[in-house]
Amino acid sequence: MASEEPNVRIGNVSRSTFAVGPHARAVGGHYDAPAPRDEATGELLEAVRALRADLSRVRQSEETARLDEALADTEDEIGRTGAVDEGRLGRLRRLLTDAQALTEVLASAGTVAGLLGI
Repeated sequence: MASEEPNVRIGNVSRSTFAVGPHARAVGGHYDAPAPRDEATGELLEAVRALRADLSRVRQSEETARLDEALADTEDEIGRTGAVDEGRLGRLRRLLTDAQALTEVLASAGTVAGLLGI
């Protein structure tokens, strides 16, 4: 004997909130909402993204990998909080100073260095 259970189909549930079960609880959130930031931080974020894009086009080395990691961390922090910690900025300054050859060749590196006061 065939059961008469209904068919349930769930499509794309991104940006949705739902709960299933007798004790389930749904809590909505803000998805993909960028954190508010000031103009200078927005400018830094754009420069960081441009430098990361340029770094993907140069020969990879341990130095470029460290710089890209620091840039990715900076981009993530700005996206989450709308600001960037002074310690992270200091690390970026050191890495850019160490990568002096890059700052002379890549305009994007020079832009980030300038925004960091190097």
